[in-house]
Amino acid sequence: MTQEELDALMNGDMDLDEGFEEHELPQTNAVESEDAPSEEPDPNGYRVSAMSSWPPPPPTDDNKMVHQLDDVTKESEQKATEIFDLIETISNDLSDGEKQIKKVNAVIQSNIELFETLAAKFPHVEAFKTQLTKNQDAVEEADAILEMLQNGGDTIMNVMDIMQYQDIHRQKIERVINVMRALSTYMNHLFAGKIDDSKRVTSAVHLPGDTTTEEVVSSDDIEALLASFGKK
Repeated sequence: MTQEELDALMNGDMDLDEGFEEHELPQTNAVESEDAPSEEPDPNGYRVSAMSSWPPPPPTDDNKMVHQLDDVTKESEQKATEIFDLIETISNDLSDGEKQIKKVNAVIQSNIELFETLAAKFPHVEAFKTQLTKNQDAVEEADAILEMLQNGGDTIMNVMDIMQYQDIHRQKIERVINVMRALSTYMNHLFAGKIDDSKRVTSAVHLPGDTTTEEVVSSDDIEALLASFGKK
């Protein structure tokens, strides 16, 4: 509040409530928002972000690393098998197409031989020459189709060779899984204790020196703790 507004308030020219409504302190709200406790993330709506390292993701099935990698390898192998089956079907169709076009080509070749003979014996008949020309063009088209089918078969073989890398990727993921599982087993052995967790004394919530406003451990808690040690 400025000096002029203070003087107006003292002289009665400004209403007290009006003055405070117009001059609310935004920093108070900022402090309250900073001190407000953060809400726990919803496990069902949690989204992993590379920009944030805390809080950690909840241990649901969607966030368990080995679980997810196992699903990836399983689904990847399943989809690769389906793709190989489709590729094999296409390859068989191309092979059948080559066989059929070769049969058609053989028929056209026999027609060419026939019309060559007829055109030689009856040179004045234009129909024989016309059919000879048409069959010769058909042979060229059949050869082009045969070459196209053969190229398609070669492309299918190249695709199958490339798909072999999928199996290599699966093996790499499985190696990562094995390393992670080995590390997990090692950490479990490293932090293993001789006392069963169910037999351990419950840790105190607050101790002297903690930065908290709650009461520290009471005398009764300390006596109970010492008594539990004496029973061992």
